[in-house]
Amino acid sequence: MKALLLAAGFGERLRPITAMTPKCLVSIGEKPLLQHWLERLAESRQFDEVIVNTHYLAGEVVKFASKYRSPICLALSHEERLLGSGGTLLKHRSTLANSDFLVAHADNFSIIDWPSFFFAHASRPEGCVGTMMTFDTDSPSACGIVETDAQGCVAKMYEKVAEPPGKLANAAVFIFTPEVFEIIDRARQPKIFDISRDILPLLFPRLTTFKNTLYHKDIGSPEALAQAQQDYSWSSRLLATDQHLEGIPLK
Repeated sequence: MKALLLAAGFGERLRPITAMTPKCLVSIGEKPLLQHWLERLAESRQFDEVIVNTHYLAGEVVKFASKYRSPICLALSHEERLLGSGGTLLKHRSTLANSDFLVAHADNFSIIDWPSFFFAHASRPEGCVGTMMTFDTDSPSACGIVETDAQGCVAKMYEKVAEPPGKLANAAVFIFTPEVFEIIDRARQPKIFDISRDILPLLFPRLTTFKNTLYHKDIGSPEALAQAQQDYSWSSRLLATDQHLEGIPLK
């Protein structure tokens, strides 16, 4: 498989931390977020190429990539003008559309049970064209809240509304099949800018879900970053002693 990591954003909610450091290079456990993603993708042994888009402070990402050594081919794709997550996805259609592929926001911090995620995608209901990773959030009004049908497929989403009907949230990590591009073509939308806003509604109810019960956090504020750093210290100790991460109250 190939993976697309979205890493071009300004990280405005994290200022002043992101004044000189792009959000994808903010550190957790003395490692940049982007390095955590690359290491975990490599450990899954399912990916042969990772595309990372750049824009804000792109030179810092280039410097990181020039020094980082990964068993996976790492390709940087600079955007002079931000294309949005949907635009970036379409830009790389020719590379991604040959097999199922992963798309993730690299400014999130996630501990993923990869075998279970891949199994959920492989055993998705007939007709589904992708798998959305979800998690239970403690801030429902700040997230895209997901409603699922009896098969666990996405029936409806509530994007950052005041009183959403639940706490099951979109983690912005997806495995898609190439058919997603055909669905986008048939929709004939004049402009595709955002995956959640412009593409996901085209896929309901053909998008199944996988719930991350280990750890997922949007590093969207200094407080969220501080919490993730604290949580990582705890989870890394568990990993060092070979204990399972299930049940860590980290969402």
